[in-house]
Amino acid sequence: MELQDYIINDIKPLDVTDKVSDIKMLFNQLTYSHIPIEKDGVYMGCVSETDAHCFEAEKIIEDCHYAVEGFFVRPATIWLDVLEAFAQNDTNIMPILDHNNKYLGYYELNDVIHLFNETPFFSEPGGIIMVEKGVNDYSFSEISQIVESNDAKILGAFVSKIEGNLARITLKIGNGSLNEVIQTFRRYSYNIISGHEDDSYVESLKSRSKYLDKYLNM
Repeated sequence: MELQDYIINDIKPLDVTDKVSDIKMLFNQLTYSHIPIEKDGVYMGCVSETDAHCFEAEKIIEDCHYAVEGFFVRPATIWLDVLEAFAQNDTNIMPILDHNNKYLGYYELNDVIHLFNETPFFSEPGGIIMVEKGVNDYSFSEISQIVESNDAKILGAFVSKIEGNLARITLKIGNGSLNEVIQTFRRYSYNIISGHEDDSYVESLKSRSKYLDKYLNM
């Protein structure tokens, strides 16, 4: 997937010499959580809508420099890392800088989530299994061997939770009997948290993803 195709550049960063009233006006016109800021053509970071509304309108943005958040990604940053950057910074807009730190544009959160929904984990038919084992006891090579030994294919896998000494792994399984895969996991001392045939669980995840997208764009 070509994430760079989703770069948007219709918002130019405000300069630190602009007034706070300018950034407030932008927030009133847009649905973004942050607005990018630059100084002498160099990207400085972003100011959040929450912070901007706390500042006096007649001040210049530089007077509020302590509120600037310096997050960004590169054009070559993979989409999973971009999604992580969105989550870590609680934002729905992600500035993109080239290797010279020149501002190129930004990603919208809903575009990245849309790409996630198009991955085989969501789009391909199959079943969802959540298994649990000791942090030092599981391996993805073993998990792959268990699945493939039952003539099934892994469409997606990730560590969805770590609590104490236990790791929880969520798997999307295609082209095989979910029940046989589950029984094999049990023989390898994995705890089965849940197993869902085909689309009901995936549709629930899609609905939650769409709700998150809608909530973050309110």
